[in-house]
Formats: sequence, structure tokens, C-alpha cells
Amino acid sequence: MADTLDGVTAAPAARSARGEQTRQLILETALRLFREDGYDATTMRAVAAAAGVSVGNAYYYYESKEHLIQAYYEQIGTTHRALAMPRLADTRPLADRLRIALRTHLEVCEPYRAFAGGFFKVAADPRSPLSPFSAESAVARDEAIDFFATVVNGSSARMPAALRAELPRLLWLMHMGVVLYWVHDRSPGAEKSYELVDRVVPLTVKAIALSRLPGVRNLLDDVLALVRALSPDQRGTAARSP
Repeated sequence: MADTLDGVTAAPAARSARGEQTRQLILETALRLFREDGYDATTMRAVAAAAGVSVGNAYYYYESKEHLIQAYYEQIGTTHRALAMPRLADTRPLADRLRIALRTHLEVCEPYRAFAGGFFKVAADPRSPLSPFSAESAVARDEAIDFFATVVNGSSARMPAALRAELPRLLWLMHMGVVLYWVHDRSPGAEKSYELVDRVVPLTVKAIALSRLPGVRNLLDDVLALVRALSPDQRGTAARSP
């Protein structure tokens, strides 16, 4: 039977808009249940019931609970960029831009900290589609690396071209380390995670500055070769080059 609106067959655009509203409703409901009940205790059936849709409809938009988390990754990334970009607009020093990028991400993720540990147990498994290094996470990973490319290329920092090409990926890896610490951080308001950011950023910028010294170039080339060899895309599953 054709979809109708007030007895008139719904136009494809209207059906598409309604479908997107349903998709977003399911995702927002799932994230609320993840926060309230935890990742392990939340089922697709519970999400469907809370969202007021059929179980079949929930599975139509999201094939599994893992697909909901992938959508969560992408939504966090979109929100992060929307919040960070205006803050980066008039900022040129790399240290300031990197601090904004990392601290803003913690800010965006804070409402979800209570359930982060639950799905991290799954994401830590390298075979899991929730792993940040998995093929399934490629979209969110690519967008995050592209964001760090924006952070680097909009800065006034000077560095060898080879490092500039690989730096967004390296910063994403560092960012993953901050997220890992944040997952385990039980300090009020994740204040220790913010302190980690404030301490690691100056060290990172100093290391980048040292890369311009002639005596460091050979070591830098070796490190970058190692990064390229071990990057997930070299195994056919990861992000495109920045």
C-alpha cells in the first residue's frame, strides 16, 4: 500500500524526510537507553519499544546494536566538528588548535561517559565492528582524520612535508589514546582527562618543532615509515590518506 499524507500519496521527498525522522528517533532513543540502562542491558527490542516503532522497523534502519554505535560515532564526530570549527576560526598556533580539538571532543562526549565503558569492552576486541580500526568504522575514522588535517593545515606551524602528510593520522591515534584514558577516568567532570590534554599538547607541539632539525630527519623518516606500514589502510581496512 502506498504511503499517504491526508489521503494523498506521499511524495518520495516526504517519505525520505519521514524515514530520516524515524532513523533519528531510533538512534536518540538508543543513546538514551544506553545512558540509562547501560550498553549490555539495552536490546534492539527495548529500543524499538521505547521509540514506539516495530522491532522490524528498528532493524530496517539499524541492522544491529553495533550499527547504532557506528551511528553514534558518526553523530559525535558531526557534533564535535560543528562545535570546534567556530572556535578554531581565528586561532593559528597549532598548540591552541589542537587543545581546542581535543577538549571540545571531551565536552561533546561527556553526556555518554556513563555507558562508554560498556561498549568499550566490545570495541577493544580487534575483531569487533566497533573497533575504531575496523572496516565498519572507516567513515567515522576518515572524517576524524580529515578534521585533524584541518587542525594542522589551518595552523601556523612549520614542519617537513612528509610529517604534515602523516600528522593528521598521528594526531587521531593520540586522540584515541585520550579517549581510552577518558573511558577509564572517574574524576569529577573528567577533569583528569582535560589535564591530560593540557599536558600532552605542548609535548606534541615541541616534538613537531624538533622534526625540523637536520639530525632528527632520519629518525623521523623511520618513524613515518613505521606508521605507514602499520596503518590500518595498509591492511586494506582503514582510512584514506589525509
